[in-house]
Amino acid sequence: MPEGGVAPAPSVPRRGTLWAVLGVALTAVSFAAIFIRWADAPGVVVAFYRMLIATLIMAPVTVIGLRRTPPDARAWRATVLAGALLAVHFAAWISSLSYTTVAASGALVSTSPLWVALFGWLFLARPPAARQLGGVLVSVAGAAIIGYGDVLGGSRPLLGDLLAVLGAAGAGGYLLLGRYVQARGVSLQAYAGSAYAVAALCLAPLPWLVGAPYLGYPQATYLFVALLALVPQVIGHTGINYVAKHFDTTALATALLLEPLASGVLAYLLFGERPGVATLVGVAVVLCGMVLTVRFTPRMTAAEPSRTRRTRPRPK
Repeated sequence: MPEGGVAPAPSVPRRGTLWAVLGVALTAVSFAAIFIRWADAPGVVVAFYRMLIATLIMAPVTVIGLRRTPPDARAWRATVLAGALLAVHFAAWISSLSYTTVAASGALVSTSPLWVALFGWLFLARPPAARQLGGVLVSVAGAAIIGYGDVLGGSRPLLGDLLAVLGAAGAGGYLLLGRYVQARGVSLQAYAGSAYAVAALCLAPLPWLVGAPYLGYPQATYLFVALLALVPQVIGHTGINYVAKHFDTTALATALLLEPLASGVLAYLLFGERPGVATLVGVAVVLCGMVLTVRFTPRMTAAEPSRTRRTRPRPK
């Protein structure tokens, strides 16, 4: 340790490196809807295998994280609830892609920060700022436009929209509980890996309940499900979590809004999927509302809490 007993500050990657990692992560996450479309299996089956494979891949890191930062009873309860909400997120969102367009589903499921603000208001007594609430209302208006356009086109797209919104709510609860668990000293690896395992357990009986077989699908299905777990889940989400340690959360949340746009472009190029005018207008309004919401959310970098602990006076 250097003279004076002060630990050296951890090295911060170059900004160009962080942007490169974020670009790779966003590209990886954008392929999630594409792999799901290519996987010839019901949504609940795809969701189960995605989380099962991700749990197995994360297992060594999760065990190390649990040994270094073992959760207390409250953190365990919150982690279990977060895993259940993550199961809701994946089961609902993946199923939505069978009923509505990738553009509509991607835009609606990306509204999870709105649900974080809403749940924080309802359960943590943290009311959003007036301008932040305005962004929420703009996004709600955009979702209504998408729903109105899908009502005109039939009931199945509307079902897909509702499932995507349910998926966004599940993700919002998962993110909010993740902040709580990590604030209690549990590492990201311990929390995420444990939540993945709980999600896999919650999803395991769903194929049986809806009468969908666990096996017997084309070999390509298993390949695309494995790619779904490896590329969007491990590469994409791990990259985003890495960047989140060094990026301002508002800037990161804004950058993540590029993901539904990229997914929509990929769906157009690969499937020839052309959303209707109402869907395009609604997607644009939703994303504008999201920009306003994250723009007026109080800024805080991921490094701030640790910086505060590091500068605390040492007892002499």
